[in-house]
Amino acid sequence: MGHGKAGNGVIGVSETEDGVLGIGQISAKAGVAGVNDNGGNGLFGRGHNGVFGDGTGGGGSGVVGVSQTGDGVLGIGKISAKAGVAGVNDNGGNGLFGRGHNGVFAEGMPGGKAGVFVGDVAVTGDLILTGGDVAEQFDVATALRSVDEVGPGTVVVLDDEGALAPCTQPYDSCVAGVVSGAGDRVPALILDRHDEPTEAGGGAGQREVAVMGKVWCQANAFDRAIRVGDLLTTSSTPGHAMTAVDREAAFGAVLGKALTPLATGAGLVLVLVGLA
Repeated sequence: MGHGKAGNGVIGVSETEDGVLGIGQISAKAGVAGVNDNGGNGLFGRGHNGVFGDGTGGGGSGVVGVSQTGDGVLGIGKISAKAGVAGVNDNGGNGLFGRGHNGVFAEGMPGGKAGVFVGDVAVTGDLILTGGDVAEQFDVATALRSVDEVGPGTVVVLDDEGALAPCTQPYDSCVAGVVSGAGDRVPALILDRHDEPTEAGGGAGQREVAVMGKVWCQANAFDRAIRVGDLLTTSSTPGHAMTAVDREAAFGAVLGKALTPLATGAGLVLVLVGLA
């Protein structure tokens, strides 16, 4: 037992073995216990491994952390190549296990990701996605001056290279869908995502196009009002949809069904996307 009012209670130094070795003989007590009821650390470790725990008993844990007000265990990593907390199990068990209101909560920093998985992911419950549509990423046509020409809500068609351009004619069978992100809707899932334009699209940029789900779409009702349930197709107003009144011409040129009305003029219409 050591008692120090200004310095360390116990100091142990060894050139070849443990500086301090504590051995507990009963299961209710620790080999070494650190207690501080005055705001400091109960236990502080500094070394190649700051603290190393090895659980040998049946069902025992290498490290157990309990806190009434803070995190049970807090790990802070100082370099990008290492984790704040790492869990490894090479014997068939879980590398990391979490149980709580949210079993595992992850928050990504700006420009990063909340989670990265290498390998298969099994989900036994519901996968809840708060976005409104499933989108595919496409390159923007190099003929356009800017990717902003196909902004969110724009009705787009495919050019001869398979890249995006705003629609410019009615009943265009090259319709690809509606650019995601207008109004209060964002994609729930983005497929075929690229960090760089593909060879076909050159360097104009990319846009996510809704191919399934609900998306706000630029539309015009200059010639005919859009009613809920109307099939929508491309129009001569660049990037806008209109009601498909010619069913024969609309075959292969329908982009979806209107979920909100537009009585006159131009505006946004909520669309249930479905190419047909």
